[in-house]
Amino acid sequence: MIKLKTKEEIDILREGGKRLAEILRAVKAKVAPGVTTSELDELAYDLVKEGGDKPAFRGYRPQGSPLAYPASLCTSVNEEIVHGIPSKRVLKEGDVVGLDLGLEHEGLFTDHAVSVPVGAIDHDLRTLLAVTEEALYAGIKAAGPGKHLGDIGAAIEALADKYGYGLIEELSGHGVGYKPHEDPFVPNFGQPGAGLKLEPGLVIAIEPMFALGTGDIKLEKDGFTFTTRDKKASAHFEHTIVITADGHEILTK
Repeated sequence: MIKLKTKEEIDILREGGKRLAEILRAVKAKVAPGVTTSELDELAYDLVKEGGDKPAFRGYRPQGSPLAYPASLCTSVNEEIVHGIPSKRVLKEGDVVGLDLGLEHEGLFTDHAVSVPVGAIDHDLRTLLAVTEEALYAGIKAAGPGKHLGDIGAAIEALADKYGYGLIEELSGHGVGYKPHEDPFVPNFGQPGAGLKLEPGLVIAIEPMFALGTGDIKLEKDGFTFTTRDKKASAHFEHTIVITADGHEILTK
């Protein structure tokens, strides 16, 4: 069931989103060759707790999953698309790491993700990251009152098609606010004018995921990490937004 957020709730989400963006910027700045993904997770946890908030993913059990997520930050390296679990894995020059963090502030949730180069990366990876981030903002630009989820998906899909990237169709954006994940499902493909009509007060996370290969995916044995089946690199960017009376607002900026 979709429930629109009140002005008071949006004010809380705005503050939470601001805090989340600041934390993710600090974690991003620590990414470098020789750093482990668990060190990034520890930094994220410490910064969330310093602000008096809670990490949204730590101990969170997604619907249908028998397991609770064991960390605060998702760290997805190279062919790992989303939900990679932090570990003693050491980041290497030329890697790409996706950083996905959720934050609970005063009982309400925001969600934000970036993909980050580790040192110098090759041209193909730089372009993949740039285009996937461009797709995020194209999807956001397509969102507004009277628009539809299909408008967001179509804008994202158009960039995947333009550059020949694999579009991760099985994974998607989602509603957010009362829980880390809630209705509606926000696909990264679609037809303009199709799907749910967007209304002021709707809070959603938009998160395009592109890959250098086919876009076919595989769930790894840990029960959380999704990878590209062909082991080609992927990228993931995400913002939480709210639909407003005259357009939209990015809450995680």
